[in-house]
Amino acid sequence: MFGKEEKSFRLLSMYEILSKGGNLEKAKIASDFGVSPKTVQRDINDLRAFLTESHSDDGGPDIRYDKTSNSYSLMRSAREWLTREEALAIVKILLDSRAFPKEEIKTLSDKLIGQTLPDDSAVIRDIARNELFYYVQPRHGKNILPALWELSEMIRGRETAKFTYERQDGKRGEREARPVAVMFSEFYFYLVAYTADGSHDFPAVFRIDRIENIRGTGKKFSVPYEKKFSEGEFRKRVQFMYPGELQRVTFDFKGDSIEAVLDRLPTAEIVSEREGVYTVTAEVYGKGIDMWLRSQGDFVSGIKIREVRRK
Repeated sequence: MFGKEEKSFRLLSMYEILSKGGNLEKAKIASDFGVSPKTVQRDINDLRAFLTESHSDDGGPDIRYDKTSNSYSLMRSAREWLTREEALAIVKILLDSRAFPKEEIKTLSDKLIGQTLPDDSAVIRDIARNELFYYVQPRHGKNILPALWELSEMIRGRETAKFTYERQDGKRGEREARPVAVMFSEFYFYLVAYTADGSHDFPAVFRIDRIENIRGTGKKFSVPYEKKFSEGEFRKRVQFMYPGELQRVTFDFKGDSIEAVLDRLPTAEIVSEREGVYTVTAEVYGKGIDMWLRSQGDFVSGIKIREVRRK
C-alpha cells in the first residue's frame, strides 16, 4: 500500500486498537508500520480532530496520553458509559434472575461492567465477585443466547418456525408455530407462538431451554397475528407463563400488602375495601392464576372466575 491507502489503513488499525480498550505506544506503532514517531503523532492528532468534529455537540470521546504507561488510550465521555449505579443494578438483576448458565452470566456481567468508567469497573467487579462465585445456574445448564437471537430473528421476519420440543414429562416432538414474542419469567425464557394451522385462538408458550433444532420454514405468516398479539398486554395478564383463555377473576384479599397484589397482577383493580379486606378484580390468561391464588393461603377468599368473551 502507498500514500493515502497506507495512511488510511494505519489510522483504521490505530482506531480499532483504541475502540477495543487497547493502548497505543508510539514507538511500537512506528515500528509495526515502518514510519517515524512523528508520523504516528500526526496520526494521533488526526484521530483526535476526527473525534472532536464528529462529537462536537455532545462532548464525545478523546484520546489521552498517560505518562505512567507512555501510551495513548481512548477516554469516552461520561454520558457514553453506564454509571456505576446503573451497571451494578443490571448485574444484580442478571444474577438474581438465574436465567443463564454460569458461562453466559459471567460473560454478560464482564461486558456490562466493562461499560463503566475504569475507576468504577474495579469496584463493581469486587462487589459482584462473591455472587458470581456462588452463582447457581439453572439445572438445564444450556446456553440460551443463540436460541434467543435465532427466534427473535424469525419473529422480526414473521417466519414460521419448526423445532423439536421436550415437554416436562420428557416426551419429545416436532412443532411448527408462528412465533410472536420472546419473554422472560421466573428463571426461564419462553417463546410465545400461535399454532401454524391456526387451530387455537390463544398462543402457546414454550420454554426456550427445551427447544432444539430450530429452523425456519421459509413460510411467512400474515400481519393479523401481530395485531392480535401484544407482548405488553399478554405479560400483564399471564401468570407463571401458563397460557389459556382470557378470564376475569374476582377475589377478596386481606393480607398485609395490597401493593404486592397489584404489582403481581398488573390488570388488577380494587373494587372495594372494608375493614382491611380488599375486593380485587383482574383479567388473566390461563391457569397460572390458580397457582398464585393457592400460594396466598388464607389471605385470599371468595374467588370467582368467568371467561371473557373476545370481541
